[in-house]
Amino acid sequence: MGRSTKVSGASVPKQATRRQQNIASYLYGVVPGDTKLSPDDRGLGDPAGEVQLLRHGEIAVLVSDVNVDQPLGQPGDFLAYERLLDSVAAKASVLPFRFGAVMANPEAVVEELLKPFHDEFLGALRELAGQAEYIVKGRYVESAVMGEILAENPEAAGLREAIRGRSEDVTRNERIRLGEIIAAGIEAKRDMDTRMLLDALASLYSTAVVREPTHEQDAVHVAMLAKVDEQRALEKALGRLGERWEGRVNLRLLGPLAPYDFVVAQEQGA
Repeated sequence: MGRSTKVSGASVPKQATRRQQNIASYLYGVVPGDTKLSPDDRGLGDPAGEVQLLRHGEIAVLVSDVNVDQPLGQPGDFLAYERLLDSVAAKASVLPFRFGAVMANPEAVVEELLKPFHDEFLGALRELAGQAEYIVKGRYVESAVMGEILAENPEAAGLREAIRGRSEDVTRNERIRLGEIIAAGIEAKRDMDTRMLLDALASLYSTAVVREPTHEQDAVHVAMLAKVDEQRALEKALGRLGERWEGRVNLRLLGPLAPYDFVVAQEQGA
């Protein structure tokens, strides 16, 4: 996986009505041609845009109208983009476009995107079939991880005692050094615990990406590509690991999601 498909932007003229209104086609993702949308599937905008499926051959692309005079990135736009893609990912394979991908009109989408890249998109969808992205996030319980570091590192324990009850100004150097030891200790534990998690769940995902921590006390932050119909097994395996880490790491599972970390179709030059 890790596929990145780049296509050219639109070049065909817009229809007169669309030109007058500066309406273009916002692209969400490529899906199998037999994908069906639910009434709740809506796009970005206020009010939320009506999502359509533009089909060609065995594939289709999720699109909605967007006014290009109004900048993307308004409050709620990115959430709407993710909400639609994640909803579709729960029932069909989807190749997400990067946020903000726009082409001139539906004709351009078909002629310049679906037709020339049909086979490449279809191959990626077949490779992805039945799978979606799941995110495993874990946060250390501060008291537990601090206790481990102090127990394992005599220097850290000594520094902790040295600064106890003394002002920050007087113990500035000791506090800096203790902070360095704690940060290094958490990083080492994060690496070890991430490997443990990946090993524990190895039979339940096809590929995984270790994400950067979003908090200094993150224990694990991993994206996995896994079969949607094995989600319960993934939840149970993660639950068993959570029991082993009870009181030490708080775990949570997010998904199914569109495979943002694994397969991205990129539209350029619109």
